[in-house]
Amino acid sequence: MKPRISMITLGVRDLAASIHFYEEGLDFPRMESPPGVAFFTLNGTWLGLYGRDALAEDAQVSKEGEGFPGFSLAHNLASEAEVDQVMAQALAAGATLAKEPQKVFWGGYSGYFKDPDGYLWELAYNPFAWIGPHDD
Repeated sequence: MKPRISMITLGVRDLAASIHFYEEGLDFPRMESPPGVAFFTLNGTWLGLYGRDALAEDAQVSKEGEGFPGFSLAHNLASEAEVDQVMAQALAAGATLAKEPQKVFWGGYSGYFKDPDGYLWELAYNPFAWIGPHDD
């Protein structure tokens, strides 16, 4: 197997609001998508948005569950200033601040926001290893 993540799908409560947040607020490029789902390109992978109940039904799991989902999504940036800029953009788009960007124990700089459904996004600058878009 060649390991890779082809798509990340988030189960969302309000599809239209989430589409607006990612497409208009964060400038994610939206792909043509069938009704009831939205896809965005992310430099080598896709982000999918799908109704939370419909996603649970599709996976044949319970739709019940709250609190910390046990994971976060990360967006690595080229500088501390970029972290601050993207955080400001996310907050202006309606995100909730979870952790103010700051120097962190491993030597980098990061902060977290929650999207409209509470999914955590880390914005990080890692001075030791640039991991980010390779086609910019």
